[in-house]
Amino acid sequence: MEAAVSTNTAAEPLSIVEQLKNYADSNKISISVLAREIGLGRSTISKYVNGAYGSDTVNIDKRVAQFLTKNTGNIINLPTAAVPKTSQKPRFYESRDAKAVLGVCQSCQEYASMGVVIARSGRGKTYSLREYAKLPRVAYIECGGSMCRSDIVHSIENALGLPRGRGTVWQREEAIFEFLNYNKGYLLIIDEADKLINNGRFSKIELLREIFDHSNVGMVFAGEPEMTVQIQTYLDRMENRIVFHAELKGLLPSEVEEYLGDFDITPEAMAEFKDRACGMRRSCFRLLDHTLSNVQRILEGSADQTITARVLEQASAMMML
Repeated sequence: MEAAVSTNTAAEPLSIVEQLKNYADSNKISISVLAREIGLGRSTISKYVNGAYGSDTVNIDKRVAQFLTKNTGNIINLPTAAVPKTSQKPRFYESRDAKAVLGVCQSCQEYASMGVVIARSGRGKTYSLREYAKLPRVAYIECGGSMCRSDIVHSIENALGLPRGRGTVWQREEAIFEFLNYNKGYLLIIDEADKLINNGRFSKIELLREIFDHSNVGMVFAGEPEMTVQIQTYLDRMENRIVFHAELKGLLPSEVEEYLGDFDITPEAMAEFKDRACGMRRSCFRLLDHTLSNVQRILEGSADQTITARVLEQASAMMML
């Protein structure tokens, strides 16, 4: 009688995402709690565990591996496949400011509340708001100074997927009320809201407050620092409705290092990057990001991918600094 041939093979190791899911399931931990313990936003972890975050998850993989190692006692090694072959910017970098923006949006959506995000130009306000707007039941509009009340209503109709309404502005507002009260759980993000306040006129902002008051909806207003003064000075009926608030502080030097962690950078170049993100009078996330984009254009196709001070000088020559 022939001996039976063993068909047992070593089990495929679980991916980091699968290990995280198993840990959460076995410990009955929600996505919100998991995100808080890892130190990332709820929306980021939700998309990560559902495979919807995007291709570049290297930084998240590292954070999750550290979390699992600490909480399970098992050494979690990153797979070779998780290390990109070429240096790339993170698809979305979750700085402390980004976490603050995502937190305000999440809270306003969850509790149908009003929130405000204040940020100086270039600090990543819109970058983070647009990331949150990728989630279900989130409508994002970006305002302009020349918009009239009808334009604002039309932008909201578009963002909600509604046909352009007929009748007066108020009649079209009523259609929005009806939609939001029937389809609960929506968040309206009003970016560049400070542009709606001009020459002491506030009717455009009042229109949005009316939508909030008559609808079961969360609403986030985002704008530059002068909007804080405008609200506190002239818009009492709006100020006393604000439940959640965040004022962005800019990148930390340690966050610049993390953002650039996938690149080969000399110490001199890293110091310059930090200055552009944190130190200069006009320093901001946008300046860092645009500089890095120009650096990538310069190094494209080059055998040496090291970012040096000289490469940064070339990148700067392409910009208005």
